[in-house]
Parts: sequence; C-alpha cells; structure tokens
Amino acid sequence: QVQLVESGGGLVQPGGFLRLSCAASIAIFDIPVMGWYRQAPGQQREFVALVNDRGSSNYADFAKGRFTVSRDNAKNTMYLQMNNLTLEDTAIYSCYLVTTRNYWGQGTQVTVSS
Repeated sequence: QVQLVESGGGLVQPGGFLRLSCAASIAIFDIPVMGWYRQAPGQQREFVALVNDRGSSNYADFAKGRFTVSRDNAKNTMYLQMNNLTLEDTAIYSCYLVTTRNYWGQGTQVTVSS
C-alpha cells in the first residue's frame, strides 16, 4: 500500500511564499506521473500541476509563472514551490501519484490572509 504525506502548509500573507512537500512510502523513480490538486470550500477540486518521470512538468493557468513542481527521486519526495500567493490560493492541497492505480495524500491546508 502506498502512503503519501504532505507537509509545508500554513498561514501566509498575500505576496508570500510556501514550499509544499509530498513524501512517498515507496520509490518514485519509475512513477510515470505525480502531481497536485487543490480544493477550496464550496468549490470543485482543481488541477494545479504535475511532473512526469523525466522531470517535465505541466501547470494550470493560474499556476504558471508562480508555482514550480519538482521531484527528488533520491528522497522519494515531490515539491510544490508557490510564490506570490494570493487570497484565491487558499485551499487544501493534495498530492497524488499514478501507478497501476491512483494514490492520494490527506492534504495540507494553505491559508493566505492579511
């Protein structure tokens, strides 16, 4: 069974930054796709970013130019660097990976407030 644990969330002011981590209980060097979704209260879950096993990444439009997703296969960890945060970025951020099935973490709360 695969376990994913997110960390790095918290309270930050507008314009601030956070780095989220997603630690996997298995080796990730051969995992085709890992990524992040987020969900704000009363809204649908939305795609944020993904990174494949070659290090190539894709981003939602709102994340382009502000967020950076990366993976460190030696540490079995994926990261999401979030810069220039706005109030609209407030949400629970969850990581996932794709193998023979999809696995999800429990999520970490990001709150952007003045």
